[in-house]
Amino acid sequence: MPVSKILASAHYVPSDVITNNDLANIMDTSDEWIQSHTGIKTRHMSLKGENTSDLATKAAELVLDQVDITASEIDLIIVTTFTPDGLAPSTAALVQRNINAKNAWAYDIMTACAGFVFGLSTADKFIRSGLYKNVLLISAEVNSKMMDFKDRTSTVFFGDGAGAVLMTATEHDRSVIGAEEMHTIGNSEVVHSGRILPLTELSAENYPKTDAFVQIGRDVYNEVTTLIPDHIRNFLASQHLEPTDVDYYIPHQANLRLIEYIAKDLDQPLGKFSTNVIRNGNTSSAGIAIGLDELNHGVNLSGKRVLLTGFGAGFTYGSVLLEF
Repeated sequence: MPVSKILASAHYVPSDVITNNDLANIMDTSDEWIQSHTGIKTRHMSLKGENTSDLATKAAELVLDQVDITASEIDLIIVTTFTPDGLAPSTAALVQRNINAKNAWAYDIMTACAGFVFGLSTADKFIRSGLYKNVLLISAEVNSKMMDFKDRTSTVFFGDGAGAVLMTATEHDRSVIGAEEMHTIGNSEVVHSGRILPLTELSAENYPKTDAFVQIGRDVYNEVTTLIPDHIRNFLASQHLEPTDVDYYIPHQANLRLIEYIAKDLDQPLGKFSTNVIRNGNTSSAGIAIGLDELNHGVNLSGKRVLLTGFGAGFTYGSVLLEF
């Protein structure tokens, strides 16, 4: 039976770097407040008209530049995002067109900040089916377009970016995905974005409207600190592993303070944790993908265990253990 192998990874962020002082110029906040509460120093924002499919396309092109596989040899494209270009067509379909992956079918997964983890799990199943050989998985977000820039409690966290991996079928190695565990707890109030209200009357003035991104920060913090460390410990225990057995952790890049909390709760050094949130901000589903690419190009992962843990709106959370 074929299993999954990661052939290449890449990421792309917009060129505009927004500092905390830039935000302080347009809202009631400060660099000191943002860094003390989030650990974030800068973030990239798409201010030159790049939409989510554009960022995803750039990441896809950077992946393809590293391999001998052409776009026409891709069988499936999955994009995880909760800031799509629109409800239809899917952002993945736009990427398929942009890179001329004429033999691939494409669709989106929307599990917010847990998207890349859920996407890896899904791509792996398509490959294990034996029907698909090359799967392009991309996580891409333009969070800035969904922000209310008068809401400092949310806006200061977020940035834009995309990360991608090209996965392929192999029968000569064991799967890079050693184990996984996913959860969903339906909760639409703690974090939501892009709500489209139903009609209340028939009127010529009716026109679709969406709401901005909203999060109840304290509730999010409580959810994560209550659930995630225990989830990680229990998941590892199910694989007869301890936190010390993991070489690198790539959690959702919500903010540095949450990552520090998780590291401390697991009694693991912060140096084992990806922290691209400091310079990129919270890039939602793209944060883990970016972290994996940076790790992939920064260290030799051969023989290493890497734990990816996503958590986000919904409330969705889960982990994938990669064994290289």
